[in-house]
Amino acid sequence: MKESQFVQLRQDEWQAWDRWLGETGTRRETRGKAVAEPAITPDVLPASYRRLCHDLSLARDRHYSSALTDVLQQRVLAAHQRVYGARRRLGGDWVAFLAAGLPALVRREWRVVLAAAALFFIPLLATLGLLQIYPDGVYYLVPPEQAARYERMYSPEAKHLGYQPSHEAEKELLMLAFYIGHNVRIDFQCFAGGIIFGLGSVFFLVYNGLMIGAVAGHLTHMGFIETFWGFVAGHSAPELIGIVLSGAAGLRIGMALIAPGRLRRVDALKDAARVAVRLLYGAALLTFSAAFIEALWSPSREMPFGFKIGVGLILWGILLAYFLLAGREGKGRARAARSH
Repeated sequence: MKESQFVQLRQDEWQAWDRWLGETGTRRETRGKAVAEPAITPDVLPASYRRLCHDLSLARDRHYSSALTDVLQQRVLAAHQRVYGARRRLGGDWVAFLAAGLPALVRREWRVVLAAAALFFIPLLATLGLLQIYPDGVYYLVPPEQAARYERMYSPEAKHLGYQPSHEAEKELLMLAFYIGHNVRIDFQCFAGGIIFGLGSVFFLVYNGLMIGAVAGHLTHMGFIETFWGFVAGHSAPELIGIVLSGAAGLRIGMALIAPGRLRRVDALKDAARVAVRLLYGAALLTFSAAFIEALWSPSREMPFGFKIGVGLILWGILLAYFLLAGREGKGRARAARSH
């Protein structure tokens, strides 16, 4: 395609970018009347920005004039500064992100989130149920000495439930550090595995589902209901949902590598990484919350079993309602405003 044809084809959107970068919604005079110029709206901003970056890449690859390439580069840099610089000026609006941005993102990426949840929870629940019928099957997944260690950790006779630090004086701090390290390792595996075309994320989601299901099924069959389920009830929701979100972020990376669409694979990977990192922010918050609960609240044997289970169910309900409902009101108001 000749440069003149390329400019003619794309100049309308470039002019819209110039208006947006200047003063969004500027007006022009038409027959003596002020008419609003179209600008880049929030709902088309991500796709339009990708096209703008793609235009710059094409101009360079096709060796168009330096004048055109320079103008496109300046436009891309200005757009990047406007979009991401604004976020920095707002100080990384974590309140808005947590109140509406994160749940909206999870709903928008429901396909990879649902896939990650299926890859994790189906093996977990299947293994848990199967071990009630065939209890010796646990040893196909968990070595006997490791199974014995879990039995000691959650035995009704155990003085302390869960991980037991060797230094009693720093018990709570060491427990917190252990659970943070353990949870972060699982999340990182599920996320980082996405770079292998998503196969690593699939493997670690299924593997961790099988392992957690094996431990839960084995201890349930042993009769450690109050000690084990009372221990995990409080932190299960943030920990397990954090694993799913980490896996979803990894699958998002993998999908960009497998099916980049019309974009170059490296550009598709960059776009996917922006989404994946935001999912990972949510996973990290849930993971650290779970570690604090697991270290400071879950081991307590003073609270009744029913109370612990009740708190755990309430946390599951709160988190599920948050991801399904939070942020919808603001979206509805924005649509109503646009309709008027």
